[in-house]
Amino acid sequence: MTQHELASTATALVAPGKGILAADESFGTIEKRFTSINLTTSEEHRRAYREMLFTTKGVGDFISGVILFDESIRHATKQGTPFPKLLAQAGVIPGIKVDTGAKDLPGYPGEKITEGLDGLGERLAAYRKLGARFAKWRAVITIGGEIPTRFCIDANAHALARYAALCQKAGIVPIVEPEVLMDGGHSGERCHEVTETTLTSVFFHLHAHRVSLEGMLLKPNMVIPGKKAARQWSAEQIAEATVRCFLRTVPSAVPGIVFLSGGQTPQEATANLNAMNAMGDHPWQLSYSYGRALQDEGLKAWGGDPARVAAGQEAFARRGRMVSAAREGKYTTKMEMSAA
Repeated sequence: MTQHELASTATALVAPGKGILAADESFGTIEKRFTSINLTTSEEHRRAYREMLFTTKGVGDFISGVILFDESIRHATKQGTPFPKLLAQAGVIPGIKVDTGAKDLPGYPGEKITEGLDGLGERLAAYRKLGARFAKWRAVITIGGEIPTRFCIDANAHALARYAALCQKAGIVPIVEPEVLMDGGHSGERCHEVTETTLTSVFFHLHAHRVSLEGMLLKPNMVIPGKKAARQWSAEQIAEATVRCFLRTVPSAVPGIVFLSGGQTPQEATANLNAMNAMGDHPWQLSYSYGRALQDEGLKAWGGDPARVAAGQEAFARRGRMVSAAREGKYTTKMEMSAA
């Protein structure tokens, strides 16, 4: 894939009114989700759940791409259609999570480094044959008393850049995800400071690795106070701080920013994205790459019951339409009330 083709795919992933569904949960994460609905985890339950999401009528109206997991990119519908082919037929671009998880950073208590670079080039080539056209790698930055350290930030930024360069060499669009976690009681101002430092390091290393910015997407956290912070912010405050931080750090050559939803509720993630897009034009498309914030209502409506697939799809599509409206700055709380 040429640089032009990479840029074309990246632009398609942030098409107006659309965003990315993060369905790349690890085995541990999907088990927690299923436990919340009293469903045991099994390969068939995981496959059936994702088929429910992917076969939702009109899914391509609000979903531009889906991030799959190593297991699910090899799964197929009951009728035998591979998931990547099913998604492509719906006008949705298949993607793949390629990191192997955040592990303890030796010598730096409380901090993590994401692993998975060994053999990544070969794995990317295999995933491309399976239909993947973009990939995702998540780095985790924790805010605490003496952390994050600059070493942790730079080590993760370097790994993200190496991953991105390998992706583009393999003809795959990299989604670069440096997540500053919401955990803890830190202020919104502290989140802004750490996010700005992190993004500055990430783009320094992307430049050093000669990554084409036009052929990548950024998946960051919003600038938001910690969950336990005494003072929480309104959607408008979050939007203003987030856009200000990104104007300082994210080059305009990047076609889009696809936010993660982190620890936000579906309503919070929708309202915060809407507030940013309601501010007016930005140098980049401001979109979404939501996991739980897009799936949670559909998961609960489905409940693991084959007879409730339609109910799960209806709830999933309803949230998808609201997030799509937020993508245009046209979401209102009245939509929540009418949905209820």
